[in-house]
Amino acid sequence: MPAGPYLQPGQQMFPGMATRPVYREPHPIRTGPLLSGLGAASVWFALLGGIGRDLLSYAWWTIAAAVSAWLVAILLGVLGDRAVAVGVALASGLGLSIATGFVGARWITTEDWPLW
Repeated sequence: MPAGPYLQPGQQMFPGMATRPVYREPHPIRTGPLLSGLGAASVWFALLGGIGRDLLSYAWWTIAAAVSAWLVAILLGVLGDRAVAVGVALASGLGLSIATGFVGARWITTEDWPLW
């Protein structure tokens, strides 16, 4: 029996054997909701980060935005749309990484920890 596109790789050698089960995600993560969560969290970080007037207040507002975004991501992951939760978590990680980079750069250049 010639191997065709309708046969799975294991069936080509043993055509009478049963196929292996295929497991699929019951609620797959789609691009649209992921991008909407990413955009919403980016706006959230821009709003709260914009409140800060210097590096100290910017860093603390960003930390507050990250903690609140993580709580929302956990809530969405449990009760809501997991794709939006992934987008929120991605944006919060990126936003906190940017603030950490600014704090680290100031700490390296001035040898003074800027968050106290």
